[in-house]
Parts: sequence; structure tokens; C-alpha cells
Amino acid sequence: MVLEPIGSGGIVTATSEEAGRIGLVAGATIDRTALADALAAAGVALNGADALWYLGIEEQEAVRREHASREDADGIVVRRLGTDDADLFRAFEAAAPESDLDEAFVELDHWLVVGALVDGRLACAASAYPWSGTTLADLGVITLPERRGRGLARRTVRALAAHALDLGHEPQYRCQLDNAASMALAASAGLERFATWDVVAED
Repeated sequence: MVLEPIGSGGIVTATSEEAGRIGLVAGATIDRTALADALAAAGVALNGADALWYLGIEEQEAVRREHASREDADGIVVRRLGTDDADLFRAFEAAAPESDLDEAFVELDHWLVVGALVDGRLACAASAYPWSGTTLADLGVITLPERRGRGLARRTVRALAAHALDLGHEPQYRCQLDNAASMALAASAGLERFATWDVVAED
């Protein structure tokens, strides 16, 4: 794993076997170019860096204050989803692009699920699951194409973040660096970019 916080150095973690294969030495330093060369020489490919985004302390308090299920003046309801919403969610999945479903990994049986309903139909959904052994809640979000441009994803992400915080978890938003729309959503939702994160690609 390669973790590179914004504006500072980075951390490389590997098993003893992987470190020996790549030529890494515990406690030593290595620059990005040398690391890339060592990985290439060992035939190791990375998956492609993700940007990691989190809420600052002040923004955490802001989303907590917003935390409520309500119908706004525009008729949009943002609330938690559960097993009783199975039919609603199936209709949403049927209307969503397959590529979005694959990339965002939003599932009704995840640890925490929040949706935005427009005229009684699910227009945007976000879900999160805790990373094993941590209090990080990794989230994904999908908005139906015909409902984009109304701020639904922003509201849904912030509502999910509030629920996650109330449950003692830190919301984590992760997206590919070349996904301009997802990067823009993270910023609009009040998240701050913390680092880039990459892992060895699966065979």
C-alpha cells in the first residue's frame, strides 16, 4: 500500500515477502520515482491511486446540525433506507447505469444506507461499510442521470456522514483521481482531500 498525504511525505507498507521482492528496507526512505522503478523491476503493478477525503472537525459539527429526515420546500426527502425499502431500491438499481453500480458499490444491505427521494422515488443513494479493524466508514454514492445537477448527491452524502458520525465512525470518501465529477462532489459536500492511496493490483 502507498499512502501519500497532501503536502507531506508518504508511507509504503508491504508484507515481508513483498518488501523483499521489491527491495524495500524497513525504516528506509525512498522517493516516488525510485519506488516506481523498483515496482516495475519487480513486475508489480499498482491499481491506480484514489483520492481520500474526510470531514474536518468544524464540518463534522455542521453536518451533525443538518442531521434530520425532513421534506424540504422542494419536495425532496433524505432519509435512511432499510429492508422495507427493497422494492424502492430495486427500481433505483434498474434505472441506474451499470457502470455506476459497479464503480460506486452502493448496496441496500450495507452497514449504513441513505437515500434522496423525489416524488416518492429514489433518485440518489449512498451507502457505507466499516473498514475491517477501523472506525472508517467507506462510502459510495449514485445519482440517477436524469436527477443530476440538483445537489442530491451532496445532500445525501452529508446526511450519511451525519449518521456515520453519530454511530462513532469517520466517513471516508474515496474516488479515482481522474473522476472529475466525483472529485467535485467531494469538495461540494464539504470534504477535505487528505491523501492519495494506492494498492497492488489484483492478478
